[in-house]
Amino acid sequence: MPFRLLSGLFLLIGIPALQFLFPLDGYGQPPASAIGSSQTIHIPNSPLLDSLLRSDSRLTPVVNRAADYELQIIYTQISRDAQNQPHFIQHDFRLDAKQYFNPASLVKLPTAALALEKLNKLHQPGLTRHSPMVTRTAFRCQTAAPYNPAADSDRVNTVGNYIKRMLLVSDNSAYNRLYEFLGQRPLNERLAQLGYPNIRITRRFAPCDTFSNRHTNPIDFLGASGQPIYQQLAVFNPTSFKSALGRITKGRAYQAGGHVVPRPYDFTTANYVPLQDVTDILKSLLFPEVTPATQRFDLTPNDYAFLRYYLHHTPHSSGYQPYIAKQFFDAYKKYLYYGRSPRISLDSTFRIYNVVGMSHGYLSDVAYFISPDQHSEFLLSAVLYVNQDGIINDGAYEYSSIGLPFLAQLGQLIQQYEANRGQSKASSIVETFPLEVK
Repeated sequence: MPFRLLSGLFLLIGIPALQFLFPLDGYGQPPASAIGSSQTIHIPNSPLLDSLLRSDSRLTPVVNRAADYELQIIYTQISRDAQNQPHFIQHDFRLDAKQYFNPASLVKLPTAALALEKLNKLHQPGLTRHSPMVTRTAFRCQTAAPYNPAADSDRVNTVGNYIKRMLLVSDNSAYNRLYEFLGQRPLNERLAQLGYPNIRITRRFAPCDTFSNRHTNPIDFLGASGQPIYQQLAVFNPTSFKSALGRITKGRAYQAGGHVVPRPYDFTTANYVPLQDVTDILKSLLFPEVTPATQRFDLTPNDYAFLRYYLHHTPHSSGYQPYIAKQFFDAYKKYLYYGRSPRISLDSTFRIYNVVGMSHGYLSDVAYFISPDQHSEFLLSAVLYVNQDGIINDGAYEYSSIGLPFLAQLGQLIQQYEANRGQSKASSIVETFPLEVK
């Protein structure tokens, strides 16, 4: 039987093609011996994912020119056994850690997790994510964030509120404050310890030069009486981090100072997070129980619940007061499935936990979908480059005409496939995250 016809049959009956490659246990999953300690099977250049992508005419204009769009996709099926333990099958399309893309706000996910971890490791009495945070200056390109007493606690500068701003609307200033709290070298060294040696988070979202980004601010945390309970001195990283990919240039030209410079833009010292790494980080925050101990963040159950709440909620549903305005619509940062349309109401039959990126022509979304009613859950990550004129920083990117519609259609395709697949599962999904805290 030709593969295209066979894969069409898989789509019709909702049975993943991968099952024919492995002996199955009583729950319709590969046995634990095939899965390994991390309970994950990895299928590079997956025929199933390729067939799914080519089955939808809305996606084929991009898929057929995938190299031009620098498209990378990770689709991870999740099935549960009788003990409700998750098992993962990862399908890739053109996944390549050596293909640079600008991660933009994807760096905010590891930064948020490490900020909570650092609070735990300081073991400072009274210091929590709710403690008022005062950022001062000590070097060029640094900005201050003074103590801002307010009747509305949502508007006080704290680690917790900075994380809310990052995860709900991808706020750049909030990221800068936590990048400075962590320090450039400790941030990257800790990620390397966790198994992510190729990640580079070395820049603020500000027009700072490479040397200035190695300097991070002095910071005070205040107690209930307004007195400092923890003080962090200004920190300098004496040795710059090298790009894991060597020299990186993109585009045919770039815009600077109102003029077009006729040579490629240099991303060599820019932030970089491989798509696999940020997918694994999201997975570790949602499924710490099946994450190897060496790759697990040092977080409390309350920390995990806090991150899940703001990864899932929209600006309005979160109840976070600064984002009640209409400009912060439901689909503000839910690119996969919704495409960032302000006119769309969210589907109540499933939830999305995600982080997104949009910069320099790159669009990315790393997400987890769950629908207990449909017996389905899966991870979906994607990045593509939409810059047809090849000029970086000119603002002329095809986000709305190509990028966001593609991500929306991709999410809809996989969600529908998973809904059909879920109907064939023998067991239902127990509520995965019963505890989420604001």
